[in-house]
Amino acid sequence: MKQTLQQPHIHTSANSEIETCDICHHHHLHLPMEAPADETLYRLADLYKVFGDPTRIRILYALSGGELCVCDIAELLGMTQSAISHQLRVLKQSALVKFRRDGKTVYYSLADTHVATILAQGLDHVQE
Repeated sequence: MKQTLQQPHIHTSANSEIETCDICHHHHLHLPMEAPADETLYRLADLYKVFGDPTRIRILYALSGGELCVCDIAELLGMTQSAISHQLRVLKQSALVKFRRDGKTVYYSLADTHVATILAQGLDHVQE
């Protein structure tokens, strides 16, 4: 007996771009890999939120050239040291930057190569 494929019924509301489908394709319902634990997904979402601020991204790009102190970052970006310090605190809490003290001066740098990779991949994606 020849099997015929049912055409899905797609409904589009006049006020919405949301489409719905009435046919479930059970043979396609599998994840390509095991999904991370919920806690890991929440942490990943929080990480991406940090990248949602253009000032923080500018700071990360500045630090991709090497370590800088707050006053140097402020000068490079044309911002106050207070504003830079606030954003650096957020970046530190998210483990995206690290710091070292040299006397009274604190130098900041990218926490690891993952941060530079995330920046580069994101830039590649938006420039496609």
